[in-house]
Amino acid sequence: MSVIGPDFISLQVSNLESSAEFYQNYLGLVRSQAGPPHAVVFETKPIAFALRDLMPGVELGSGTQPGLGVALWLHAPDAQEIHDKLMAAGVKITSAPIDGPFGRTFTFADPDGYLVTLHSKA
Repeated sequence: MSVIGPDFISLQVSNLESSAEFYQNYLGLVRSQAGPPHAVVFETKPIAFALRDLMPGVELGSGTQPGLGVALWLHAPDAQEIHDKLMAAGVKITSAPIDGPFGRTFTFADPDGYLVTLHSKA
C-alpha cells in the first residue's frame, strides 16, 4: 500500500464568492460545474484546485499567515502578464519575478493572505 501523490488541493477562504472571483479575474481560472455548494472547484490539470467556505473553528485571522509552511505553486505560462495585472490592481507581491529553473516565478498574497507562487515553466 502506498500513496500515489496529491490529487486535490483546496483553500479555506473567508468569502467564497469574492475569492473565487479573484482567482477567475486575475489568474484566469475557470469554474467547474462539479463541486458541493460550499466550494468552488476550478478546471485545473493535473491536480484539482478548489476554494471552500471556512470549516467550523477555523479563523484565518488568528495566526500570522494562513497556510504558513505550505508552498502552493501554480503553473502559469504567462506568469509575467499575470504579475503585471496583479500589480496594477494593488495585489501584494511578496516575491518579485525572477527567472530560474521553473521559468518566470513570483509570489503574491491572495485575498485571505495565502502565499501563491506562479511559475511559467512546467
